[in-house]
Amino acid sequence: MRMISSRALSVAWRSLLVLVLTFTIAGCVPFASTSADQVTRVIDGDTVVLGSGERVRYIGVDTPEMDPLEPFGKQAMEANRQLVEGKTVRLEKDVSETDRYSRLLRYVWVDNTMVNLELVRRGLAEAKSYPPDTRYQALLDAAEAEAKLLGRGMWAR
Repeated sequence: MRMISSRALSVAWRSLLVLVLTFTIAGCVPFASTSADQVTRVIDGDTVVLGSGERVRYIGVDTPEMDPLEPFGKQAMEANRQLVEGKTVRLEKDVSETDRYSRLLRYVWVDNTMVNLELVRRGLAEAKSYPPDTRYQALLDAAEAEAKLLGRGMWAR
């Protein structure tokens, strides 16, 4: 059995507290700007195509690339596919509308699950800040710390 140090346990408890507080606060604040559409195609771990034809890039995360194939690129894409393909998603805008490639920048929700966060939690995406779009960055950072601590996905030892 693997022992977890008291320092690691302390980090885990702090991460959990950040998650609880963020979801509590987020639950009290209406979504800034949302829309819904169906995902028709998954391009990779952090980009999808909607029924409208628009491409959406997930805010606050970066997944391994498919071309050239990086470790965990395929796993990130498959997880994203399972989470969103063929489903109606809710898209939440932060500050920016699009990136330099004209992709919509959004937090993507399926029911009550933020896909951006779920990919980080599974260790299949890194939390990556792209100011000014940082509404959930503390939550994403805490999920990455938890994934690292527990050795999930790309953080496995």
